[in-house]
Amino acid sequence: MPLRISDLLARSDLALSVTYDVPPRLLDRTIEAATVSDLPVPGKWLQGGELLMTIGLLLPSAPAACRAYVREVTEGGAACLALGLGQGLPYQEAPAPLVAAAEEAGLPLLTVPDEVPFIAVTKAVFDARADEQREVLHRAFATQRRLTAAAAGDGLRPMLAEWTAATGVGAAVLDPLGRLLATGDRAQHTPPPQARDLVERVAARGLRGSASSTAGGQQLEVQPLGARRLRGLLLLTGRPDDAARSVVPGLVSLLSLELERRHLRDEPERRRRSALLSELLAAEDPAADRARDMLHSVGLTAERVRGVVVEPEDGREAANGAAGEAAAAAAQEMAADLALAIPGGLVRVTGTGPGGTPGGLIEAVVGEDLDVRDVLARFAPHRPAGIGPATAPEAVRVSLRQAAGLLAVSRSAGEPAEARQSQASRLLLDLGDRRTLHGYADSVLGPLDLADNGEELIATLAAWLETGGAWDATSRRLGVHRHTVRNRLDKAMDLTGRRLDDPDDRFDLWLATRIRRGGAATTGTGGRPAPPPPPTRPGR
Repeated sequence: MPLRISDLLARSDLALSVTYDVPPRLLDRTIEAATVSDLPVPGKWLQGGELLMTIGLLLPSAPAACRAYVREVTEGGAACLALGLGQGLPYQEAPAPLVAAAEEAGLPLLTVPDEVPFIAVTKAVFDARADEQREVLHRAFATQRRLTAAAAGDGLRPMLAEWTAATGVGAAVLDPLGRLLATGDRAQHTPPPQARDLVERVAARGLRGSASSTAGGQQLEVQPLGARRLRGLLLLTGRPDDAARSVVPGLVSLLSLELERRHLRDEPERRRRSALLSELLAAEDPAADRARDMLHSVGLTAERVRGVVVEPEDGREAANGAAGEAAAAAAQEMAADLALAIPGGLVRVTGTGPGGTPGGLIEAVVGEDLDVRDVLARFAPHRPAGIGPATAPEAVRVSLRQAAGLLAVSRSAGEPAEARQSQASRLLLDLGDRRTLHGYADSVLGPLDLADNGEELIATLAAWLETGGAWDATSRRLGVHRHTVRNRLDKAMDLTGRRLDDPDDRFDLWLATRIRRGGAATTGTGGRPAPPPPPTRPGR
């Protein structure tokens, strides 16, 4: 237990006394250390939580000066002040101005009798602190033993249950996408809503760091789990004390070991699904029912699917030997991560990559509704990737072939490239001189660049054009009311002198916003790029 002022007062061998009727809440203050100083301004030598002892050698006698001294001690963070009394010392009792100043400031003022040297008080404080630290270590070791014994059991839950029972701090393990894997509380089925942002922030950083926050008065902490790659996330709900805090690294290690063990245990299932994908792609013209049945057998029930191809390593860096083996291992690891994130887990690594390099390519089949870009950003960041068009399951080979053909485009653009039914705007923008194109965009959007909230106006204009002039869809995309969308567009048209119901003006605006976005087409309904909207009157 922490050492409190009341604990020192209870020790008969110290014979400490209070100089006024100190409220109990002030006597509950924790003593972190004991120090002696007769300086008139001791505040800067304090760190907080000290029992400051003085014989009052330079103690002022005037009430105002006493108040200034007490304020200095209080602002320095001292838990209480103790005045040594005795023969040959400046004071045989606490002076009234000091007592009044201490009571006014809410600073406990004690007296140390002549027969008790300051060193006895100092030893008492540090002995109590040492006992407290030994107790913390004892509880930490006991908790670690309980966790280690639980780790010999089956799964994550025994460890989480032991942790919660020993520390009172809630714990849950999530997968890299934030889905609950196990919890120490049987009643908890989903992570707290306020933890979502914290989980996503830590997951995006991989194994590079943890994060904590306080939401709704509740302390939340997220720690990454895994050896070489992110396998999961530990969510702690509550504020660990010193003993529990010292055990957190051990808990992280044991949970990481269990997740790595689970990862190896799931390897046969990943191989089975990889073989199933190879079987699906082996047939030149598979029957529609057969293809659907194969996808349904792994839980992929989407009516239309896409092929996705990822280049996990730079083939030039993985030409042969050890580098090639490392590239192949990295490809398998990335494929395992994608298999975890993709419903159905239909992922495989081909034998070789472009030009016969040993790193191979990762091929996957995903449902049309999956946010593929989000998955790739999380598990294959900065790697070339092609996303094929949505097709019927029996035609997924074609989608994969188109996805593979986009790797060069993705490598050049620095982001995943997606196949679309129409690529006219991309072709126009890719063929044009970049300086000329950006000059054109600046001439159209320049008045908005100079306006207050210009970026907001341009983003609203781009969203309205990309949704085909749909007010409700634009407001949903931006998360604002449709009247706000109208007001922003009215302001944009006033600044540019353009009209949204004029086809030429609308095309100029659409092309300028597309150039500003780097020529990347954005999808409208069904995966097709949204063309300029037909002539309408704003406000309808």
